[in-house]
Amino acid sequence: MALLVAGLVLFLVTHLVRPFAPGLRTAGIATLGKPAWMVLHGVASLASLVMIVYGFIEARDTGGELLYTPPAFMAHITLTLMLIASICLVAGFLPAGHIRQKLKFPILVAIKIWALAHLLANGETYSVLVFITILAWAVVLRITLKKRIAAGETALPVFVSAKHDLVSIVLGAALYVAIVFWLHEWLIGVRPLP
Repeated sequence: MALLVAGLVLFLVTHLVRPFAPGLRTAGIATLGKPAWMVLHGVASLASLVMIVYGFIEARDTGGELLYTPPAFMAHITLTLMLIASICLVAGFLPAGHIRQKLKFPILVAIKIWALAHLLANGETYSVLVFITILAWAVVLRITLKKRIAAGETALPVFVSAKHDLVSIVLGAALYVAIVFWLHEWLIGVRPLP
């Protein structure tokens, strides 16, 4: 589980530099130039994700302590929450409809729902570690974004059209179906449906 923990630490360090160490980011950009800094940040981010994936697989294969046993009905709640998360995720990549405008940062909302939903359905130590870490990161990032909005550093999405809500729902539902029936088992090795 050491690789998983190292990957999560690297993920947090690379993804919380801007809110917690803006001076380090500024100094890095001044020294390396913005393109080189972005490449370095991208490589570190990708490395953290690879470490998390391989660390998770390694921890799952060696078994982990069960912290809690989720009731069977939690699987249904998780599946429902994941439909909502899929719609939010798609909405975050489209021009603003009502969904994106109301949620402000729908991709972060999708990540928080995803992490919470998976905490409801998984009680192994390695699963809980990953999902709590990602949930905590998304919450902290949302708080820092709220501060950046108040300071005028980040602009909120401006409403464009309600048709983007319809597209979000349709594409989000299609993504959800693909994940539930094919992608989750193919990528993760676990079938969401019994």
